[in-house]
Amino acid sequence: MGASLPLDVEQRGQGPPLVFLHGFGASRFTFRAWADDLAGANELHLIDLFGCGAAPPPADGRYGPVEQAEVVTRYLCESDLRGVTLIGHSLGGGVAMLAAHRLHELGQADRLVGLVSVAGPAYAQAIPRYIALAQLPLLGALLLRAVGPDRVVRAVLRSIFFDADCVTGVQVEGYAAPMRNPGTRDAVIATARQIVPDRLDDLVAGFGDIGTPTLLLWGRHDHVIPLWVGKRLAHEMQRARLVVLERCGHAPPEECPQESLAAVRKFLVEIGA
Repeated sequence: MGASLPLDVEQRGQGPPLVFLHGFGASRFTFRAWADDLAGANELHLIDLFGCGAAPPPADGRYGPVEQAEVVTRYLCESDLRGVTLIGHSLGGGVAMLAAHRLHELGQADRLVGLVSVAGPAYAQAIPRYIALAQLPLLGALLLRAVGPDRVVRAVLRSIFFDADCVTGVQVEGYAAPMRNPGTRDAVIATARQIVPDRLDDLVAGFGDIGTPTLLLWGRHDHVIPLWVGKRLAHEMQRARLVVLERCGHAPPEECPQESLAAVRKFLVEIGA
């Protein structure tokens, strides 16, 4: 990996490569339940993006999804990864889709054998309330400092889970710990303000060019990236299949770790990854 890339990558296991991209305000912590299982048969690249987790901030201060996708694309090419399945959750799902399309534009689409978007954004929609709050000048940073990362994270998790009472202390600590770093808090605020890319309609139209087999994995009760997004993507993409998890909200790897992992494992077997 080039030293200039603002990523931090944990590599585990051996076999066909799986590259994981987390969501807004998160880190590779999201995929811990899947990683322990999948590392038995695959080489895992668990990425912390742009100022999240252990990753440094980008030198140019650009945190938008297009910029993130460009860096992920560079990582795949500079590492010369082939036979890759790219897996993203929430914002990471959108970044994975953008990276897949960028590889198509570069004539490098054959690096991918599979694509998994877990509740990933695509079309224009209402901004989730917790992201909208973070976008407000000064208020987002003030909330994180005054209220504290633990209380903010617990409130956000409860708002995106199907069953709010299932939020655990382990989950709260895992997502809150990086937020105690002022640099990470700044990165979260910057990401929120840049989260909707320019020319969104043009970018999404390009998803129809992606010929990579794609799994779209959604919770039935997702109020962050609603299920209609997954249904529309399944209709408009060439080789996409939608799997819907019942009694699940926006965080399948957290809320339904075994059920969501089973769907991913089945997809990997189907594509030979």
